[in-house]
Amino acid sequence: MPLNLPIVLTWLRVALIPVFVGVFYLPQAEYPLHWQNVVGTTLFALAAVTDWFDGFLARRWNQTSQFGAFLDPVADKLMVAAALILLVEIGRAPSWLAVIIIGREITISALREWMAQLGKSKSVAVNMIGKLKTSAQMLAILLLLWWEPMIPQLSTPLLGTIALYIAGILTIVSMFYYLRVAAEQFKTQH
Repeated sequence: MPLNLPIVLTWLRVALIPVFVGVFYLPQAEYPLHWQNVVGTTLFALAAVTDWFDGFLARRWNQTSQFGAFLDPVADKLMVAAALILLVEIGRAPSWLAVIIIGREITISALREWMAQLGKSKSVAVNMIGKLKTSAQMLAILLLLWWEPMIPQLSTPLLGTIALYIAGILTIVSMFYYLRVAAEQFKTQH
């Protein structure tokens, strides 16, 4: 396993998960909800930034590796799944929508693994709809973690919920896109 700054940043993202989740389980008498929201949002935002930064550094410094290519999406999916489950637990996101988003992530990860075994991993590479889904998802999670008003007369929970529903729609659309592409690849194999 190579050990370089991009890999360390990815491992940092994994290590932040229990810290991030734990913040919301601290006693509110000592750590008020406002403090939990600020720290939790900051930790999630830090994880999101390291996700972008580790990939950027790996490409720029030519430090990409098979292990990094494996670990990076795993770290992303663990962080998003933890955040969604936490948001359901604290009553800020509907469980059915979290199940759809997490289920899609598991399905597409398995699909990518299967396509890689067939030597067709490029056919299910991330596309624009996947990037839009991820952007909406990250925005939704950040807003729902923050929860408190940022702009007067604009409900942060409402904006976060709308962004989460948009992410849910894009989740379903992108899943069917990837499944259709994989099905076409499978047909050409047989």
